[in-house]
Amino acid sequence: METVLISGGSGLIGSYLINKLKLKGYNVTLLSRKLIDKTDIKIFHWDPEKDKIDPGALTGADYIINLSGAGIGESRWTKKRRRQIIDSRVRTTNLIFRNIKDNTNKLKAFISASAIGYYGSVISDKIFTETDPPSGDFLGETCRQWEKSADSFEELGIRTVKVRTGIVITRKGGALSKMIIPVKAGIGSAAGRGNQYVPWIHIEDLCDIYVKAIEDKQLRGAYNAVAPENTTNREFTRALAKVLDKPFWFPAIPEIVMKMIFGKMSSILLYGSRVSSDKIRETGYNFHFPVLENALSDLLNNKS
Repeated sequence: METVLISGGSGLIGSYLINKLKLKGYNVTLLSRKLIDKTDIKIFHWDPEKDKIDPGALTGADYIINLSGAGIGESRWTKKRRRQIIDSRVRTTNLIFRNIKDNTNKLKAFISASAIGYYGSVISDKIFTETDPPSGDFLGETCRQWEKSADSFEELGIRTVKVRTGIVITRKGGALSKMIIPVKAGIGSAAGRGNQYVPWIHIEDLCDIYVKAIEDKQLRGAYNAVAPENTTNREFTRALAKVLDKPFWFPAIPEIVMKMIFGKMSSILLYGSRVSSDKIRETGYNFHFPVLENALSDLLNNKS
């Protein structure tokens, strides 16, 4: 039985991914800052701020999936928060790398989360692919540093995969739980101009892409984890209203209002480009939920 070590596994994506990997027959272990009540999973302690990590975590790992990172949309982007967002990604990756470098265990692959923020916060009809350079804004620079630290593993001859993730939609928590509030209240409308794209992905597809990154030895480098359907903010909100059988209001929420509420973080909601999923599909991956309305129906109407 192969062992997958996950850092950041206590978050939204991690909880889904752990169950997926266990069902696939993998032994799952976690790196955690805190003691977590998971009696069926081995927990190893680490403290990235103090550069401490239990070496036993790395000795038995066949694969490492690094999901660590402070939430992008959890609070305003103050100078301190921006530093936390970058450090929580780069510092944790570097800590794992330094200890893997000195460990006798031969890691089969290092799989790192990344984000479509790599391409920046813009409104554009350009379709971004993995060959495009990072943007120069905060999100682009964050992802550039994040991926650069992950590339260190490739230099050791360890197969490295970077999963550039779009907005993950799930049954509970995450972006969808916030987007659904005004729609349920009957006041759902587009944000800003409404023509900004919302690259999204169903949690099941995201977890299966991580599994594929483990099992398909040909995968290496960056892959966009977004659904094939390109959806604007207006289309996303309209589809959400339709699935919930709620009205959709045509007057959009003005940009100035969004900026007053969210500050610089409003760029996540107000700007967004089309992102291609062609590269991951060309590896043979078939999306379970390529169409937004079907994905939303599965998450919001399927009680199983």
